[in-house]
Amino acid sequence: MYQINNLVFRYPKNKEDTIKNISFEIKKGEIFGLLGPSGVGKSTTQKILIKLLTGYKGEILYKGKDLKSYGSSYFEEVGVGFEMPVHFSKLTAEENLNFFKKLYSSTVDVDSLLKRVGLYDDRKKRIGQYSKGMKVRLNFIRAMLNNPKALFLDEPTNGLDPKNARIIKELIKEFKEKGGTVLLTTHLMNDVDELCDRVAFMAGGKIAEISSPKDLKLKYGSREVDIEYRDDDRVKRATFGLDKLGANEEFLNIIKNKEIITIHSKENTLDDIFIKVTGVTNDE
Repeated sequence: MYQINNLVFRYPKNKEDTIKNISFEIKKGEIFGLLGPSGVGKSTTQKILIKLLTGYKGEILYKGKDLKSYGSSYFEEVGVGFEMPVHFSKLTAEENLNFFKKLYSSTVDVDSLLKRVGLYDDRKKRIGQYSKGMKVRLNFIRAMLNNPKALFLDEPTNGLDPKNARIIKELIKEFKEKGGTVLLTTHLMNDVDELCDRVAFMAGGKIAEISSPKDLKLKYGSREVDIEYRDDDRVKRATFGLDKLGANEEFLNIIKNKEIITIHSKENTLDDIFIKVTGVTNDE
């Protein structure tokens, strides 16, 4: 869907590049996570891909054609959910959506989306009366309004309770299943783990690592398994290497003869990997 080759970008007043010669691709029908601490160029990259920023060096292809060759018709094909929801606070949700619908040649069934995200009964309420979570959910509907082929989402579940976050994530998965392509930026690694097919970690304006969440956890994790078990009313713990585990007599004896409390492989979490790859904590 997107091919980014040797992308470089510098803001006019800056002395050094914000984006420093990065290359990657976003495949059609995948959810691609662009991750990293604040200030490394994630939002800048996203703004370039949605044609809010120009003046970059390098090449960006959208569906095989130079992104610069697309006119206003490009915006019919992309949906964008910015991190900070921006709505007309004196208008109702319904009025907000009707306004934005006029910007596109075709739109989706808004009522069905309002029902899915739990806002249908509040559609005639002014946005100024909405909670943060309600604004976030309405923001997602706006991103989906034009039935896009590519969806750019920045922290789409931030500020939502688990129930409403689940609804948004299910809608993202459904969008992908119908052939949609998603670029996701977020600091919530659970969302990344659940949604993304591949992720790219950015650090210092460069791509530090690209792979699937599973492969990253295998690469940065330990090939060991921890087991917690009960032995003569005492809780004991043991660690075993995964290689030739099936032939390890001590492990097999515990499995066969002891009461197992917990057992799990020692995979690193994506939060741990984030810190190792980027060199900073996820909240920085």
